[in-house]
Amino acid sequence: MAADYPDIDIAPFIDHALLTPMATPEQVEQWCEQAYRYNFASVCIYPTYVKQAAEILHGKNPKVCTVIGFPTGATTSSVKLYEAQEAVENGATELDVVLNLGWLKFGKTEEVHREIAEICEETGQIVKVILETSLLTDAEKKLATELCMDAGAAFIKTSTGLNGGATVADIRLLKEIVRESIGIKASGGIRTYEQALDLIQAGATRLGTSRGIDLIRQRDNLDKKE
Repeated sequence: MAADYPDIDIAPFIDHALLTPMATPEQVEQWCEQAYRYNFASVCIYPTYVKQAAEILHGKNPKVCTVIGFPTGATTSSVKLYEAQEAVENGATELDVVLNLGWLKFGKTEEVHREIAEICEETGQIVKVILETSLLTDAEKKLATELCMDAGAAFIKTSTGLNGGATVADIRLLKEIVRESIGIKASGGIRTYEQALDLIQAGATRLGTSRGIDLIRQRDNLDKKE
């Protein structure tokens, strides 16, 4: 292992994401098999593939994660709730829900809180709220995080990956806010093993990436150089 980095097994941190709009059932099967083989935390796929993923991973360690209100968060609360409930009925045990940024920026904090709280309460599953940190001020990140914590979210997630990605600075800021009360998922633009380690050291407890296998291979290559 490179001297500047601790010996951390990043595999259990990874949500193995397949969120391209061109994803096929064959790719979903491949992603599920990879998540199991590499001991990733979950496979994260679109709602249309939740039932397939749940069948493949039944009785296995990786969780089935899906996205709700993805990627804008601007669908109505009733639609988000239905989407979340249907996903759980189909086998999802983790829900990555996109925050309504327009509401947050306009000051509709009660609506933001109510939307997340309803999803948490009605599904009873792990909810990770996507803040899209690159579009928020630090004050907005703090407000959004506090609202989501109070609403019952299990994780705060940085990004969809479509408007910028995770930064060490954002993870440190979120860590200061949540401390040890909920998890932090860093997502978007994680391309190197060293970057993954930096995010974990800053406080990330999950990593959302489609490059999980590549990160593991980078780690293995570093080990061979020692």
